[in-house]
Amino acid sequence: MGGFVRYSLGTALRAVGLVMLVFVLLALLWGEDVRGFLLGAGVGLAAGQFLRVTGTPKAEPKRAEGLFIVAVIWLLVPLLGALPYWVSGHVGLLDAYFESMSGFTTTGATILPDFGLFNHSLFLWRGLSQWFGGVGIIVLFVAVLPHFAVAGRQLFFAESTGVQKEKLTPRLRNTAEMVLNIYLLLTSMAVLGYRLAGMSYYDAFANALTTMPAGGFSPNPLSFAGYPAASQWVAVVFMFFAGANFLLIASAFFRKSSRPPWHDPEFRVYTGAFVAGSLLLAVYHVYLHDYGLEPALRHAFFQVASLLTSTGYASVDYTKWVIPAQAILIFIMFISGSAGSAAGGVKSVRWLVMTNHVLRELKRTLHPNAVLPLRLGTKAVGEDVLRSVSAFVMLYLFVFVLGTMVIVFTEGDLVVAFTSSAAFIGNVGPGLGAVGPMGSFADLHPLAKLVGIFQMWAGRIELIPVLLLFHPDTWRALRRGR
Repeated sequence: MGGFVRYSLGTALRAVGLVMLVFVLLALLWGEDVRGFLLGAGVGLAAGQFLRVTGTPKAEPKRAEGLFIVAVIWLLVPLLGALPYWVSGHVGLLDAYFESMSGFTTTGATILPDFGLFNHSLFLWRGLSQWFGGVGIIVLFVAVLPHFAVAGRQLFFAESTGVQKEKLTPRLRNTAEMVLNIYLLLTSMAVLGYRLAGMSYYDAFANALTTMPAGGFSPNPLSFAGYPAASQWVAVVFMFFAGANFLLIASAFFRKSSRPPWHDPEFRVYTGAFVAGSLLLAVYHVYLHDYGLEPALRHAFFQVASLLTSTGYASVDYTKWVIPAQAILIFIMFISGSAGSAAGGVKSVRWLVMTNHVLRELKRTLHPNAVLPLRLGTKAVGEDVLRSVSAFVMLYLFVFVLGTMVIVFTEGDLVVAFTSSAAFIGNVGPGLGAVGPMGSFADLHPLAKLVGIFQMWAGRIELIPVLLLFHPDTWRALRRGR
């Protein structure tokens, strides 16, 4: 392992250890068990400091090193974050790792069959893990830690493979800082909105921590079905922002861009899917579920926003809806949010690129000699981007199908297997059937939970860094320092 790799991993572990040290104090103030946070803080600080001391802070990493750092950080940090759950004595080590991976990857799939098992400090830790995961550990480090300024571009590239994000500032660190500031502002506004909508201070803060990262770990066992209707409308607004491109938000509202967000083709697709899916679902509610107009619109907009952005909250147990309504939600789940957002999944821009590519090929069949550049709005899409997007979509579908096959053999339930795999790889959270929004993943076979951990990990960092760990060229490049 190269010097910068060790330094980067050590910095991540030490940062998590320091946060756990704060939770030791919180647990003491609440009169709760501190052993798990104390162990996590000790391990994180000791291991992190050792790796930092033996590492090299100023080396410029090569691409293989950057990809390796991203993949391994997203494995080790959840493992460290699992210690408080495990030490509590209420869950085993595998379940603790599942819960922690679900938190840091902002998936929101829980193994808790009874929310009474966790105390206030553990629920707050769950929420904060999603908050850190949403902004992206690597981007957070680029924004905050000055030693990462040199290596920032490689690390940012490693976490955003595929269609590149817009650059609003000449230096990546400034861009990352701007994203973090927007993230903090929207989180603060969500806390205020939830409090005004009738939540307690604790619930408002805990839910805001899991709304902006599109995470879905609510401290309420009924999710948002256990809160006032006004809070559900507030959640719809902030979930929509969580699934939009943060850099686009910055350009529109903080830099006074002359181009409104609607001029961005991905934003139009994202918004169109949100509105169309919500209205279609509302029609089903009015005519088939005997909802009034306001509840029909509220539950429709809430659930579409929740699954489109991979948040995973629930305003109602939608497993009791008619099959066509559930099918709409599954379809929405695969569209996903925008690139540069906290949402998981394929991202709308990739589907837009693939759709334009298919339309171009159909037109090329009729006009074989025509010159047909592929465009995304007014911008030309290069063949290298098209290859990257095509490879990602194929890998995504392959991992999804493979996960579905493994889970269906362990569980014997196709609905559970299909929706669990889709929820894991898309970082969505709940599925259908026994793993629906009012259920949990506690009863899954250990092998199915391991598949879920892998899919959540791979889906959060967009597959490529994870799959490259299995390629021999990556390890040869790491040995050569390339």
